[in-house]
Amino acid sequence: MGGGCINQAFKLSDGKRSFFVKTNGADRLSMFEAEAAGLEEILASQSLRAPRPVCYGTSGGAAWLVLEFLELGGRGSGAEMGRLLAHLHRTTGPRFGWKRDNTIGSTPQLNAWTDRWVDFLRDQRLGYQLQLAAQQDYGTRLQSKGERLRAGLDAFFSAYQPVPSLLHGDLWGGNAGYLTSGEPVVFDPAVYYGDREADLAMTELFGGFGADFHAAYREAWPLDPGYGTRKTLYNLYHILNHAHLFGGGYVGQAQSMLDRLLAEIN
Repeated sequence: MGGGCINQAFKLSDGKRSFFVKTNGADRLSMFEAEAAGLEEILASQSLRAPRPVCYGTSGGAAWLVLEFLELGGRGSGAEMGRLLAHLHRTTGPRFGWKRDNTIGSTPQLNAWTDRWVDFLRDQRLGYQLQLAAQQDYGTRLQSKGERLRAGLDAFFSAYQPVPSLLHGDLWGGNAGYLTSGEPVVFDPAVYYGDREADLAMTELFGGFGADFHAAYREAWPLDPGYGTRKTLYNLYHILNHAHLFGGGYVGQAQSMLDRLLAEIN
């Protein structure tokens, strides 16, 4: 089956039951273990539908993850997707982070439990991505701007203190859809407990979520007025990750985002 650029994907069926199977090298087993745990966390929230993990393991030099097969392609309600995402975000944790690290795409994503959101964002999101950028030698300007932003992060949270909401973590249009029944469904998560605005920001980064989705979410759980500025901050993490994975124009896009954010704190 078609899918993402990281794994091979198959539909496995005996004519009565069907499963969705992902495979990769045996060294990727921890990625599949984390994905299964993330899907279970979403399912436990009793909010958005997600494929239920069946099993995972290694065999013949390959790692594999078996999931419930869900038939996609229905026409669903964006408003219902928005309401259910707000329900997911109402599930909260004791601190920011998660019980294990996982991946964002194929990049490690650090999730050590942290008391303050701004510290988590500074060190385990922006700081780690800037370390990866330094290893790829994208130039000193990106690093210096990134460090200035990290030093001034508190300015974005002077009047706003988020709660640790359960996040999908990688919520772009390709990781959400509708079953043939019309029921909203999400998959390929990178879950952690963080600011719900981070999920919403990504829904705006690459499109795929309509005005009805956003209106229904805001009706279910209104947003803080500062979201319009902070969404650039949260999407910077994903653009830095895309620069790490794909290079190209994402480096310049990250520079432009840093300039806009630094203008807010200068």
